[in-house]
Amino acid sequence: MTEEHLLKRITANPAIFGGKPIVRDMRIPVELVLSLLAQGVSFEEILEDYPDLEREDIQACLAYARAAIAGDRLEAVEVGQGG
Repeated sequence: MTEEHLLKRITANPAIFGGKPIVRDMRIPVELVLSLLAQGVSFEEILEDYPDLEREDIQACLAYARAAIAGDRLEAVEVGQGG
């Protein structure tokens, strides 16, 4: 799966967590997934603790972090209207 396709799994909705990036409009912030990975939690453990997540969602969080650090444009991230 390309980075562009992975980034489409990341959304931002002003009505959810103040517009912070989240995974597929679920209430799972990218920041949480990255924090878990930084603590050494494995993909498998994350998927077990968050059964609605898919492996590609975790990869999407990593792709988002890479793009943000690199200063890339993030047009692929869908921004919701909120409500």
